[in-house]
Amino acid sequence: MASNQEQTRPKLNGQSKKQLVTVDGILLDGPLNDPKAGEQFVQDAFQIIFEEAIRKGTNVNEKVCEWKEPDELQDLLDLDLVDDGEPNEKLLERCQDIIHYSVKTIHPRFYNQLFAGLDHHSLIGRYITETLNTSQYTYEIAPVFVLMEEVVLNKLCKLIGWKSGNGIFCPGGSMSNMYAMNVARYKLFPEIKKQGLWDMPRLAIFTSEECHYSVAKGAAFQGLGTDNVYVVKADEGGRMIPEELEEQISAAKSKGAVPFLVNATSGTTVYGAFDPLPEIADICEKYGIWLHVDAALGGSALISRKHRHLLTGIERADSVAWNPHKMLLAGLQCSAFLLKDNTDLLKKCHSASASYLFQPDKFYNVCYDTGDQSLQCGRKVDCLKLWLMWKAVGTRGLEERINRAFACTRYLVNEMKEREGFRLLMEPQCVNVCFWYIPPSLRGKEQTPDFWQSLGKVAPFIKERMMKRGSMMVGYQQHGTKVNFFRQVLISPQVSWEDVDFFLDEIERLGSDFQPQ
Repeated sequence: MASNQEQTRPKLNGQSKKQLVTVDGILLDGPLNDPKAGEQFVQDAFQIIFEEAIRKGTNVNEKVCEWKEPDELQDLLDLDLVDDGEPNEKLLERCQDIIHYSVKTIHPRFYNQLFAGLDHHSLIGRYITETLNTSQYTYEIAPVFVLMEEVVLNKLCKLIGWKSGNGIFCPGGSMSNMYAMNVARYKLFPEIKKQGLWDMPRLAIFTSEECHYSVAKGAAFQGLGTDNVYVVKADEGGRMIPEELEEQISAAKSKGAVPFLVNATSGTTVYGAFDPLPEIADICEKYGIWLHVDAALGGSALISRKHRHLLTGIERADSVAWNPHKMLLAGLQCSAFLLKDNTDLLKKCHSASASYLFQPDKFYNVCYDTGDQSLQCGRKVDCLKLWLMWKAVGTRGLEERINRAFACTRYLVNEMKEREGFRLLMEPQCVNVCFWYIPPSLRGKEQTPDFWQSLGKVAPFIKERMMKRGSMMVGYQQHGTKVNFFRQVLISPQVSWEDVDFFLDEIERLGSDFQPQ
């Protein structure tokens, strides 16, 4: 036995008692922490989560946010990390404070992002995922979830209209778009995996001016360069103009660039616009260009028989990004990158064959070790939350959610048209309603020189007031040449007509006394 170890084996009635072992003066006689105390803490914390986050978080009579300025909030939360641990009682108080001062994105009057609301079954899926704390790279460590991911991805592929396909869950739609760039580039120039960019021609990407910013980020990250992202004009509704796309492709080719990917969008971030996929697919087919559809927002409309026409032509795409954590309420994060190709293109593009994970001589079929398809090593289980929710409500239940979201959107638009002061930027194509609120002080002054400058200050004025009141939450932005306007997103199935009426009333109330400076 090593000199720094001591071992005793006391006898009791001829039976060996549990051995006592110390290493470097540390006793190794059982768990470091008290399991019973830990279990009690979990039970008590779950009670707080249920009361404060779930019950109050979905109650319209509670605030969406208890707003505090950063300095004040830092003092209230005592965020400093210390040498000695705190008792569970104090930690439970801290849990309560964290929930209290956080934004309740599950609140029926939270409209600020492209995700909102609460699905209780998905939430349980997330609890299970966090508790099991596994990583989705091999069958041996995640047998249930490897099989489950395959089932869920196959279902999504079939909804797109593909007979077969492949895919992977990614940490967000931005990563899905970057996967598309990498795979499309590899498909055209497989030697790039070993040789890098040195001998490659200049590659060109084409995307709408209304696309997600991750396209430019992905081009920069992968060494393609943002100068090689050709921005295609969109029409007044925010849809890519196919004729402009073809002109941009010709322009790129005339400069010696090789067009390799067109990024179309189904449900743009601001306007919720759907690019004309059949025409774009024709152009991609003509020039032999990979077609990727960023359907992070709008992909869920495929589940609705009433609204799936918005994505007509998506079955012709080579790859699709789809975020069920948005319109389907699967909970952050749940983002799928889907491929029509089923020839192991993902694995060929990304595999590194790490010997400590992907041993070829395992006792089971190693085709289920899907982790080498991923750019990540450790990868969270994102399929369970969607699978459990889908099992609970079925495809028809998910369809009902999509239809309700569109119906709420139509109700809001109709009500806006009946009220003075609300001005739509355009008729919504999805669940995004973009509008200006013109307060009484600016009405009738649309032709004055300072009107638009003053109107651009209205949304920030109202947003500050609503945040400090905690009554609701909705985003605003400038966009192109347009001054600040609100973008109301209606996704949560908890939203009722009463919430919509409250929203309109509150905008009027908060903006009624605005005065231009």
